[in-house]
Amino acid sequence: MTDNLAKGSLEVIVGPMFSGKTEEIINIAKKMDFANTHYKIFKPLIDTRYNPNEIVSHNKSHLPCIRISHGEEIKKHLDSNTQAIIIDEAQFFNETFYRDILKLIDEGYRIVISGLDTDFRGEPFKTVSYLLAIADKVTKLTAVCSCCKKPAVMTQRIIDGKPAYYNDPLILIGEKDSYEPRCRNCHKVIYSNGKE
Repeated sequence: MTDNLAKGSLEVIVGPMFSGKTEEIINIAKKMDFANTHYKIFKPLIDTRYNPNEIVSHNKSHLPCIRISHGEEIKKHLDSNTQAIIIDEAQFFNETFYRDILKLIDEGYRIVISGLDTDFRGEPFKTVSYLLAIADKVTKLTAVCSCCKKPAVMTQRIIDGKPAYYNDPLILIGEKDSYEPRCRNCHKVIYSNGKE
């Protein structure tokens, strides 16, 4: 438990897939190690890519983590030495996740969260948009468009080599076989009438 006299803070790191969000929070964790800041790392139970008990960047940097289903589970994993909380893949939590984060901020924890700010349709992930609204600091990363090589701010879902349909399921855990970074011009979504 941290000092209740001082409130904590929230930093949110967002961007499309392959923009380096997990790498960024791993770098922040390494700086915390250097500063002797005690932290715990969490990720959603649904994220089973790479190693389920680690956060892993696309270039294979990794750190051990605790898997949780809901934000209220975070508290039971903290101890008297915990000063900071790091959370990866926030888009997979429910829309009330921000309430659990607000409570932890009020208790004095420094919180760093990463996640996709938009889904494959190009629409905001509600969970992450709520976190952005309450953040003290926001970092928006870009990737490189897989088509034209310009800065990519969107995530393209690919199914059988073609853009996904708008009505396809919102959540699909995947990697390079299912997703590509795209700029706005190259990002495509197919609607039920077959038009982009």
